[in-house]
Amino acid sequence: MNPFNKYIIRPLKPTGNRNKIILSLLVILLLWFYFSLPKRLFNAPTSYVIEDAEGNLLNATIAADGQWRFPYNKNVPQKFIDCITTFEDKRFFKHPGIDPVAICRAAIKNVKNNGVVQGGSTLSMQVIRMANDDEKRSIWNKIKESILAVRLELSYSKKEILALYASNAPFGSNVVGLDAAAWRYYGRSADKLSWGEMATLAVLPNAPALVHPGKNREVLLKKRNALLDALQTAGKMDAGSCALAKLENLPGAPLPLPQYAPHLLQRFIKENKSSNGTTKIQTTLDGNLQKTVAAIVQQHQSVLKGNGINNACALVLDVETGNTLAYVGNISDPLNKEMESDVDVIAAPRSPGSALKPILYAAMLSDGGMLPNAIVPDIPTQIGSYAPQNFDLSYDGAVPAAKALARSLNIPAVKILQQYKYQRFYETLQRCGISTLNRSADTYGLSLILGGCEVTPWDLAGVYASMARSLNHENKNQGKMDEKDFHSPKYIKGKNIPASNYSTPIPLDATAIYFTFQAMQEVMRPGEEGLWQQFTSSQKIAWKTGTSFGFRDGWAVGVTPKNVVAVWVGNTDGEGRPGLIGVHTAAPILFDIFRLLKNVSWFEKPKYNYSYIPVCRKSGFRANTDCDDVDTLFMPVNGVKSPLCPYHKMIHLDATGTYRVTEQCESPSSMQHKSWFILSPAMEYYYKQKNADYLPLPPFKPGCEFAETGKVMEIIYPQADAKIYVPLEVNGERGKTIFTAAHRKNGAKIFWSLDDNYVGTTQNFHQIALNPSPGVHILTLVDESGVSVSRQFEILEKDHQ
Repeated sequence: MNPFNKYIIRPLKPTGNRNKIILSLLVILLLWFYFSLPKRLFNAPTSYVIEDAEGNLLNATIAADGQWRFPYNKNVPQKFIDCITTFEDKRFFKHPGIDPVAICRAAIKNVKNNGVVQGGSTLSMQVIRMANDDEKRSIWNKIKESILAVRLELSYSKKEILALYASNAPFGSNVVGLDAAAWRYYGRSADKLSWGEMATLAVLPNAPALVHPGKNREVLLKKRNALLDALQTAGKMDAGSCALAKLENLPGAPLPLPQYAPHLLQRFIKENKSSNGTTKIQTTLDGNLQKTVAAIVQQHQSVLKGNGINNACALVLDVETGNTLAYVGNISDPLNKEMESDVDVIAAPRSPGSALKPILYAAMLSDGGMLPNAIVPDIPTQIGSYAPQNFDLSYDGAVPAAKALARSLNIPAVKILQQYKYQRFYETLQRCGISTLNRSADTYGLSLILGGCEVTPWDLAGVYASMARSLNHENKNQGKMDEKDFHSPKYIKGKNIPASNYSTPIPLDATAIYFTFQAMQEVMRPGEEGLWQQFTSSQKIAWKTGTSFGFRDGWAVGVTPKNVVAVWVGNTDGEGRPGLIGVHTAAPILFDIFRLLKNVSWFEKPKYNYSYIPVCRKSGFRANTDCDDVDTLFMPVNGVKSPLCPYHKMIHLDATGTYRVTEQCESPSSMQHKSWFILSPAMEYYYKQKNADYLPLPPFKPGCEFAETGKVMEIIYPQADAKIYVPLEVNGERGKTIFTAAHRKNGAKIFWSLDDNYVGTTQNFHQIALNPSPGVHILTLVDESGVSVSRQFEILEKDHQ
């Protein structure tokens, strides 16, 4: 037994409660330490930033608090890492958030100088200070920053901490973050800065209020060069690079940021606010193409504004992906408020004029309602109170559907829509991607095909891109239409295409789209482009123009297997201007843009879902038994359901082939039986004026009993139940109305009566000018053979339009 044991002082045994208290305090401290760091360190508003597909800055806005503060960027240039760690925290990659060596060194130096001349804060501590937005220097704040810095190091990697610092450090004036500073002071991204430029920025956060690029330049230069010397000493750069870096000039006044896609930025901000997403995106735009397209639009508008046409936009899409390659939402003239250049027309609903006609044509072919070159009536037409007219106010009588599309004839388009039904076309447009049909189909009616609705350039370009995409994929999909091919354009890189909400199939097929693009390729191009077919190097483009009622909107949209270009020209306030016609205003911009794009081979002919159909060469319809000139042609698969030719009929001629006869006056053995192309009198009246080879029906042989089986006489104007308003002439008297008729027999006389009162006789040229009083009237025509036709119409006292 040790005799000294009795002198040993033994510790008291802690009680159970004391253990629990100590343990509880430890748990509380650990919990506080764990939760002391907020999930989101920085909550300050950030600038909206958009970049092109290569990561180059296109546009940025100042943040809501008036600071140029770009969103967090995890990628920090190595030069900045070297500069900031050398200048602020040499042991950054070694310490756990606090650096006892730096603290002791700073304390000794401060004591020697009787004041604070050096701080011991690490970069991690500075991140905590910036996150708390607390500039007060006190012992308590230092202790709190030290603890939170250690906690920060447990949750974030060193690179992440550097990224937090670089994204939130102050760089003088209202510039926050390395990315914003690089653009504001040097006009380029941080990863492209030189050693001298990066060193200059690295010294700014140390004293941003004192050291500003626009003032205290000697202090700034001294600090920068000292940092460059330190970098050389640390082996981060060689002596030659250091000497060259010291020769670099300091930045002057802050530079304006790029404004290459302001309207796309505007669209992004609008969509971002509804989704509360990030304020920075990488777009699909081709930066160089964006700048060039903007210059083209600006150049053309500088000429157009002489005619009071102030605005224009252009959109370029990649067909395969639907990516937006160029987005010029309007001209650039921010200082002139009257130009309204801030309006993003690409997102604005406008009347499309004739720009929807190709979609109807493709839908009709897909449905089997007609064949590509089936003739369509082109005569004066009135449907209720709706009386469409061709742009040039002329009529062809009958015109192949493909040529009607290429020439953008309005009356044939309305005739086709009558057959397809406007309710179905309304649904087809929605199914294909037109999102702005916010009223009922009945509200639009037949005017839907002539610009009676409103469409955005974004949707229109998206529909044509979807059509081209589905045609490109025809072979891959073995002729089946993949609904995934029909989707809206996109402008955010890497963004997934949203799934379709429609359960109905796409109402178009690839072969019909192929014929549609073939017809659109024949549209007459403006200016020098009109000679494109004479040069083998010319690019094949399916394109269409549109002009809205009142000359308010001029459109042009073009398609190749690779790209879609949509152009709009007009005034954002809706003011119409004479000469504001798509082919004259928008089309030249369209072809200037296509010259920038790669010339690619034309669409491949579909290999699935087609039919070879006997087609009447004269009418373009599916041949009937009376058609004598037939070609078996490649056609859309549903062409087998299209109507048979209604225009070829078998007629009976005498032995000389000069007169028509019947069995009552001519022996069948002496007859010639011949197929004849027969149009209605109204169609014939206009058709033969433009088709010299048209042969009217021969007259009946004298003395032969008349046995006409079709119309011999037809009233062209007015249409049934037409409502006519006759304006006053210059002298104050009401003008006259020109009534028009057609007779199949040359030299026939027509006797005209109005309300059973004889008003005149016409021969050969059947027009008569009358001045009926307001009210309902009946016009009656009788020819020499006693054939009669009547038409009711109404003269209006006032214009009800």
